[in-house]
Amino acid sequence: MASLVGPVWAGVRVAASLPIVTAPIIGSMSTPTPTAGYSRRSQEIEPFHVMSLLARAQALEQAGHDVIHLEIGEPDFTTAAPIVRAGQAALAAGHTRYTAARGLPALREAIAGFYQQRYQVQIDPERILITPGGSGALLLASSLLVDPDRHWLLADPGYPCNRHFLRLVEGAAQLVPVGPQTAYQLTPELVDRHWNAGSVGALVASPANPTGTVLSAQQLGGLSQALKARGGHLVVDEIYHGLTYGMDAASVLQVDDEAFVLNSFSKYYGMTGWRLGWLVAPPQAVPDLEKLAQNLYISASSIAQHAALACFTPESMAIFEQRRAAFRERRDYLLPALRALGFRIEVEPEGAFYLYCDVSAFTDDAQAFCAHFLETQHVAFTPGLDFGHYRANEHVRLAYTQEVPRLEEAVARIARGLETWAR
Repeated sequence: MASLVGPVWAGVRVAASLPIVTAPIIGSMSTPTPTAGYSRRSQEIEPFHVMSLLARAQALEQAGHDVIHLEIGEPDFTTAAPIVRAGQAALAAGHTRYTAARGLPALREAIAGFYQQRYQVQIDPERILITPGGSGALLLASSLLVDPDRHWLLADPGYPCNRHFLRLVEGAAQLVPVGPQTAYQLTPELVDRHWNAGSVGALVASPANPTGTVLSAQQLGGLSQALKARGGHLVVDEIYHGLTYGMDAASVLQVDDEAFVLNSFSKYYGMTGWRLGWLVAPPQAVPDLEKLAQNLYISASSIAQHAALACFTPESMAIFEQRRAAFRERRDYLLPALRALGFRIEVEPEGAFYLYCDVSAFTDDAQAFCAHFLETQHVAFTPGLDFGHYRANEHVRLAYTQEVPRLEEAVARIARGLETWAR
């Protein structure tokens, strides 16, 4: 089997086959070498394996090669001009001091207004906390809801930082293997099958990373009922809301007013580097969440908050919708093109900007597969190792965060690379 792993990968190799996970998992897929004097949690939290791929891709670029980047989950669009202008105005006006821990009242009111306009849901602005990115919202929710040795149910595959944040607070993630049969999502039946004495809730994402699948209002309602019947909390990552194609994603708040919602200004709003997100929580949870925010980060960036006020203007929303249409065009090109090459994508993604591909027809070593295409064709995409355990070595993720002509070139290069890949 072709393998150019040496110069690319700093992490461990994935075993040829992986067991179905039915017990809580704390830490990484491999046992790290302990570093004397450092905490166990710091050793058990894995790095983003894709970052070693990115470093190699950048080294190739520095050597003069043209690398097509399909590995990083970041929109290629820069922040929209109205938001940049608002940020510049905030700086000029001297809005550089701390805000309240829950964030600017005007921004929380604007977000509440957005929920009313888009989802027809009335949310008291007092229930909204502005956070340093969606990661800040996840940190608050996990700190509030998970005690040591307790766990949430998470879909496998899924966003890796979710399980790492749980480890950070001395909790755990119980990874539930999911596949195309459930659109890579948890279901009430899976909750029933995997719930045990240590379970305290579930975290789902809609649209999901890495699969792009979306939960309907009915499906969210079913999960809500399943968790309430067990006294558990439902936490929903809605960070990719807005980036859906041919439909609008339902918010869990339309069916469960007591759910916790994680969201961000990074994806649909294109503010990745500004590091701004929000959490919607039940009213009774807000005092404790505010206390945690005060201690963990004091407040989110005041400049970013003032800039984000421009996100909800008609001018900005028109830009976001144009970009949404561009992402749909890219998906509609790349999805059939990869399928024609033999990549299996059994569930058409309805949101986000990823294709999660089954490459078992070509390999049982996704890391070596990705390394081959990076080294020989200069196309970078991500092995399944970053997203969990279940059949991770047979999957890759491609982000369609390039314009269609670049995607066309990527497909042509992948086709050439398949000719030299030894099955």
